[in-house]
Amino acid sequence: MKRTGFVIVLFLLIAGNLSAQLNINHYIRVGQTRISIGNYVGAIEYFNIVIKFKPHLPEPYFYRGVAKHRLEDFRGAINDYNQAIHIKPFFPDAYMNRGMAYHELRDYERAILDYNRALEMDSKNEAAINNRGIAKLSLRDVDGAIEDYNRVLEINPNSTNALMNRSNAKIIKGDIPGAIQDLNSVIIIRPHFAGAYLNRGLARFELNDFASALRDYDQAIRLEPENALAFNNRGIVKHKLEDYSGAIMDYDMAIRLDPTMANAYFNRAMAREILRRPGYESDYQIAADLNPQYDLSRFTLNAEQFAQQGQQQQQGQQNQQQQQNRSQQQQQQQNAAPNTAQNAGNNSEETITPPRSEADAIRDREEELRRRRRLNVIASDSRNLPKQDQDPDDGRVQNRNMIIDLQPIFMISAFEKNSVDYERLQYYSVSIESINRLNNYDPLLTITNKPYNAYRSTFENFVLFFNEKIRIAENSHNFLNRGIFHLLTGSYNLSLSDLNQSIDMDDSEALAYFSRGNCRFKMIEHIESLPDFSNQLTIALERTRQHQPAEPSMSRMISDYDLIIEDYNKTLELKPGFFFGYYNKAFINLRLANYSQALEELTRAIELEPEFAEAYFNRGLTKIFLDDIEGGALDLSQAGELGLIEAYSVIKRYCNF
Repeated sequence: MKRTGFVIVLFLLIAGNLSAQLNINHYIRVGQTRISIGNYVGAIEYFNIVIKFKPHLPEPYFYRGVAKHRLEDFRGAINDYNQAIHIKPFFPDAYMNRGMAYHELRDYERAILDYNRALEMDSKNEAAINNRGIAKLSLRDVDGAIEDYNRVLEINPNSTNALMNRSNAKIIKGDIPGAIQDLNSVIIIRPHFAGAYLNRGLARFELNDFASALRDYDQAIRLEPENALAFNNRGIVKHKLEDYSGAIMDYDMAIRLDPTMANAYFNRAMAREILRRPGYESDYQIAADLNPQYDLSRFTLNAEQFAQQGQQQQQGQQNQQQQQNRSQQQQQQQNAAPNTAQNAGNNSEETITPPRSEADAIRDREEELRRRRRLNVIASDSRNLPKQDQDPDDGRVQNRNMIIDLQPIFMISAFEKNSVDYERLQYYSVSIESINRLNNYDPLLTITNKPYNAYRSTFENFVLFFNEKIRIAENSHNFLNRGIFHLLTGSYNLSLSDLNQSIDMDDSEALAYFSRGNCRFKMIEHIESLPDFSNQLTIALERTRQHQPAEPSMSRMISDYDLIIEDYNKTLELKPGFFFGYYNKAFINLRLANYSQALEELTRAIELEPEFAEAYFNRGLTKIFLDDIEGGALDLSQAGELGLIEAYSVIKRYCNF
């Protein structure tokens, strides 16, 4: 019997292991499917689960890296590719994808090293050879790039990617007829490929064959009626032919299709100025705001030459985007063609800018990047640029038009019994659990930083509920609960009174200090939201400059920040492991510009709760503001991995320079 029992137990264990293995495979398959349909955030969630249970498998790291790559979180993707390679050194796809991520971050030398490693394992990998050529071209090694493209064409004579890229390299080298020959070959293979007509139009423009260029752009527009670059480039040809009205119509269409196309605004401004039409000053300003390169106050440009340069730059970007879109539909990704025409444009730029040292140029660029990162994101809308009617719904959440701001403070809140919130991860707190036990889980308290206005009527009922409880028993616990619900209903003075009473009765209740700090902050936030607050603040600052005492209300508000910090400090003194206290305290210190202190507190919160997404997010934003782009991007990547999709928009806007 004993032996039979042992065999049964062993069989059950084996069956359980097999079942677990099948479940892991299921999660990997679901994650892969989500990548294929563009649900990259959902894919990351599934691969997180696999990694938690099977951290020794290389595939979930690789595929999670692919999902992050599609979200343009290139540093986060590199971290995952690194882990996949560490577990499985013979992993050519991981090397190639990591090379692509380095390429996106303009670290071309590392990209080439990774492409070389991929080719050591698979010498006929067309994508790796093609991508290496792109990286070489970015380093101005034109001959080396052409050599790689030739090698791809030896393997696959019908590789339109290699032909397109080689045509770009030939344009840079000055071999325009050779470029046109390559583009003719592309059109023979893919007669409905708009990008080939666009590039051939550019090449013919270089030869001053404007009639042929115009025909190519017409064909590109017929094939892709929503291609903004085709309209912009056709407008440039019309501009060259002095058909300024026709050029303006094309620029209008380009801007309607892509409201962020800086050189379309610039080109339209020139055409409007020539025809003495109103609005050209605004167009010049919008172009400068979108791209400082178009700021006329920096240097004087030959307008026609600049328009041609803008055409080349935008055309190369179009090539890159088209090829990247195609590659992302394949299991083995191929990187986008580099902006070969852009390199040519950069060469021409050197002839029109005043003589400046390389060090000056680097300093100017670094200062410009710092300025762009520190711009108020909401203020940037003051340019009155056309905007999309709705956010794209293609899984690329980094493209959504999100307001970038710090994640707000955490507060004690409540939901009706048995209700569940699926919108935001709910963190577990022993302190909250203890107060729930005393409440017999009615009301059920939680801690969150999500909006709670939808529950206002419920909270008002709980105020009435604790009114009755206090009539029966005036104790610290009941005053704390009523203070919490007064705070949630916006009755800040009543809340502050109840929380003071709770602390007077029991000065060892950490959550009372925490809630009082939150209440004081919400009172300040409410005052700042009043319409006349900005005027009050201006008057107070002026009185301060004149060494006069500020108004009592303003002085009280400013000193309340110190009281908030004191309450959070007392909370942490009583509950050193209460990570929300460190997070909220860091939030206040960020408002007070105490960045170093805030970073320490956010780091402490993360140490106590390694999956604290909001803390990673706020620390990432702070690091970016302090010009630690690498550290900020990695923190934001972690926040995105943990479910805060806003992080990917920040990474795209401020980290991928």
